[in-house]
Amino acid sequence: MLACQSCGATLAFPAGMRTVVCPYCASPSVVERPPTPGRPNPSFVVAFVIARERALRLVQQWLTRSRGLFTHSGLRNATVEDVRGVYVPAYLYGSVAHSSYVANIGENYTETETYETSDGKGGTTTATRTVTRTEWHTLSGQHSTYARDVLVTAARGLANAELEAIEPYDLRALCRYAPMIVSGWPVEEPSLDPTQCLEMARGEVMARLRTEIHRFMPGDTSTGLNFTTSFDSESLELMLVPVWVLALRYDPQKPPLRIVINGQTGNVHGRAPLSVPKILVAIGLGVALIVGLYLVARYT
Repeated sequence: MLACQSCGATLAFPAGMRTVVCPYCASPSVVERPPTPGRPNPSFVVAFVIARERALRLVQQWLTRSRGLFTHSGLRNATVEDVRGVYVPAYLYGSVAHSSYVANIGENYTETETYETSDGKGGTTTATRTVTRTEWHTLSGQHSTYARDVLVTAARGLANAELEAIEPYDLRALCRYAPMIVSGWPVEEPSLDPTQCLEMARGEVMARLRTEIHRFMPGDTSTGLNFTTSFDSESLELMLVPVWVLALRYDPQKPPLRIVINGQTGNVHGRAPLSVPKILVAIGLGVALIVGLYLVARYT
């Protein structure tokens, strides 16, 4: 419970939220609770840039792009049932990654080979051509790099895959957390354990490292890369990122479609529902066409 700073009314905060709007004077309030090991206070925040009206326009544009041959026909008349702008907790991770790797390195070279070809008169002629071949050898070594700007969700309500889909955030606009920045907006508390988020962040770094080490390899090509990585100078800072969450009703018999939008850049993510009858009809027509072509080829 908290007393409203404007009118003094006693306010109850919903579980898992840091903000509430006073029902008597419409004044927003922010909870400043003591940090705990599982729920530290935010260090940074990225402010909302995308307004509600623009978020709705972006969803309409996404719907237009997403409609296709096999998507649910209800998308044409989908209606917005709920629109919520919320500050979602996320962890910003950084570290120095040291990797030991082993890979097969390919070096391309060219050589001229001789071959015989028909001369069209029943004989053969000898010709030459240049071919490219690859010489392989094993290479092992060390690779170190800074892992920067790795962002992972700290909220059960927003899956990390959804957050990745609407990234990146422009972290040049990152600022120190202050209650006045988020005042008036719903702010979700972190609901994932920091150690769990740390493992997610390391996993993202490992995925990036595979691509980076491949690019680091000498030679013309590489394959069979194996590497192990250790991390030091790790940092894990809790921050708040702006997200628009929309629910679209496209079929009265089905759950609404969930759309998330980056509240700073406008990146939109959602999974357009497919129409099972359309897919089955397409499969049936494809099978019928194949059978028809087979019968024509067999009996003609």
